[in-house]
Amino acid sequence: MRKWGIILAKRFKLLLLTGILSIAALVSGCSNIAVLDPKGPVAKTQSGLIMYSIIFMLVIVVVIMILLAVMLVKYRERTNLSNYEPNMHGSLKLEVIWTVIPVLIVIALTVPTVKAIYSLEKAPSVTKDQKPLVIHATSADWKWFFSYEDSDIETVNYVNIPVNRPVEFKLVAADTMTSFWVPQLGGQKYAMTGMQMDLFLQADHEGTYKGRNANFNGRGFEGQKFDVVAQSDADFNAWIKKSQKAPKLTQDKYDKMLIPGHEEVQTFSGTHLGFANHVTDPEYVFYAWKRYNYIPLNPHNPNQKQELSDKPLLPARSKTITNARYTEDGKMKHGPTTAKTSH
Repeated sequence: MRKWGIILAKRFKLLLLTGILSIAALVSGCSNIAVLDPKGPVAKTQSGLIMYSIIFMLVIVVVIMILLAVMLVKYRERTNLSNYEPNMHGSLKLEVIWTVIPVLIVIALTVPTVKAIYSLEKAPSVTKDQKPLVIHATSADWKWFFSYEDSDIETVNYVNIPVNRPVEFKLVAADTMTSFWVPQLGGQKYAMTGMQMDLFLQADHEGTYKGRNANFNGRGFEGQKFDVVAQSDADFNAWIKKSQKAPKLTQDKYDKMLIPGHEEVQTFSGTHLGFANHVTDPEYVFYAWKRYNYIPLNPHNPNQKQELSDKPLLPARSKTITNARYTEDGKMKHGPTTAKTSH
């Protein structure tokens, strides 16, 4: 039995060494992990919470491994059994310990997490004296539209923001549910049709940050990406003036881009907000598809064919309320409602 004890001790040492090397590799490679390389106050808060949780849980693992080693040594099989007491009928002290400790662990993880969640529901406190830049982010299979309502500009698959200024993204989906995520600037938040979600982000350094849809939504999911370009105030203002001279975004053009597929990076003057509201009119996208004869196909049936029209077959859709939670004048109702639809 002594031989088995030696083998067990060697395996434990190997396991402990493997764990230490894994932790060292993780810590040394943090700079290559986007969520652990924050470039703004929101991301710094979240990465700090992640590291706190990792270190806290590693401490727990180390304590458990030490206790395991103590138990293996203290209660190993041996010839001298003078202190062996197999009959135990309960221990109030032990029961209190193994009940209180998990409760304390949960509290230690919950308190900072809840505080961080609520603090990130508003603009970062470091720039609370600045008015947030409002950008409407609309997802559609498989592209992103960014609308600057105040500047009357819309971009596709990229968004420019000024550094050291809070940005309020108003998220909505034209069709399938997606998740807006820029790892180096902050955590993800869902975008859904028929409702609007708000997400505050901020960049402290100039540069280009990768963003993407983090929620699987079909065969084109992997390509639904965008760039966030953080610029100085001067460069951002110059880009605004230049973009206001870009081609006009028409309703026909926008409706055609709503057809599932990928789009190149584009810039337009004007936005779709004046003629398409995916919050109050979640059925807008279906009418847009009909205008160009798009019909969703069964991906498992190779015999089905899609023949899209180059020109719209139906007139442009007028403003319509199809969301049961809104009145005909676009105001939100309270209490149970029934849907009213029209095309």
